[in-house]
Amino acid sequence: MTDDGRRHGERSRLSTPLFLAGLVLISAAVIALDVTTGTAVRLFPLLIFLPAIISGVGAVWQTAVASVWVVLVEVSTGVYLGGATDDVLLATGFTALFGTVSVLWCRYRIRRDQEVRRLRSAAAALQRLIVRPLPLRTADVLVDGLYQPVEEDAMVGGDMYEVAASRHGTRVLIADVQGKGLPAIGTALAVLGSFREAAYRERTLTGVVAALENSVVRQNFFAAQTGEPERLVTALVLDIGSEPVVEAINCGHIAPYVIDGGDARQADLGEPAVPLGLAELTPAPRRGARFVFPPGATLLLCTDGVTEARDPRGAFYPLERRLRAWAPEPPADLARTLDADLRRFTRAAPRDDVAILTLRRTDPAGRAPS
Repeated sequence: MTDDGRRHGERSRLSTPLFLAGLVLISAAVIALDVTTGTAVRLFPLLIFLPAIISGVGAVWQTAVASVWVVLVEVSTGVYLGGATDDVLLATGFTALFGTVSVLWCRYRIRRDQEVRRLRSAAAALQRLIVRPLPLRTADVLVDGLYQPVEEDAMVGGDMYEVAASRHGTRVLIADVQGKGLPAIGTALAVLGSFREAAYRERTLTGVVAALENSVVRQNFFAAQTGEPERLVTALVLDIGSEPVVEAINCGHIAPYVIDGGDARQADLGEPAVPLGLAELTPAPRRGARFVFPPGATLLLCTDGVTEARDPRGAFYPLERRLRAWAPEPPADLARTLDADLRRFTRAAPRDDVAILTLRRTDPAGRAPS
């Protein structure tokens, strides 16, 4: 990149060798076709559109070079073909004007792209600050995994997780806010704040979930006053103690996967309850379900950025099948192995936020599992 390109932060998608070669070859092809065909309608004036094409994919300096090049080619070709002086000057003026407009458009495009990238990066950085870095350890479990908010999308989403060690045991939350953008992150902040308080305060898991429900209802009430749409939150809340049985309340989220004894299966939590924010629409209260999580087993939690990922043909990612294949010898870094396999499957970077948590029990002395 040139000094000018670095100064303006330009990110050209057109390499310099390709740009120069394309400029010369296209010009030569058009002029050769014009000279050899000998038609009454000249073709070389069509080169006036070349700077406009460059402005859509190249840098400002590339567009400027293309504009000057086309002006020189237009003048030289017009004179060589015996064009009238007035016609040559008129064509040169239009070409120069069109080239100038192309340079200005390229500069505007690059500035707009830079602003969009800054906004996306700022939102993604804010989203990363919402959750604590992994791994996290309590007296009951070691929690590892990965969290990847998408910066390339138009707006980042509201995936979140939290682990709280309380006098009642270890409470774990993984959730996904409906929608994208800063309003979704605001709802995520409200839910996380409520969970961090309720996990310590509430004796029962249903009490924790009721506090989360109230936080979403309050957030939706204030959102409605400012014209923002109401948002739902799918959530899975776990209560893990020293016993090999885990209590879970599933509010429309993906049920956890248990990897144990060379096999992997999705925990049977029954019919999921409604997402957070919809409790008043159903008469059935949210109830906890229990499943076995023995020592030595691995528990995997994820958001729909994993389960709803598709390959180029539209097939969904077969998460349970993959986990069963890895179950005899689970990778030491299961979350990152899963992420790498997900990228190979989709043949692209994730198009939605991805949150993956792996939980393993600590031994009675509080040490991490080997």
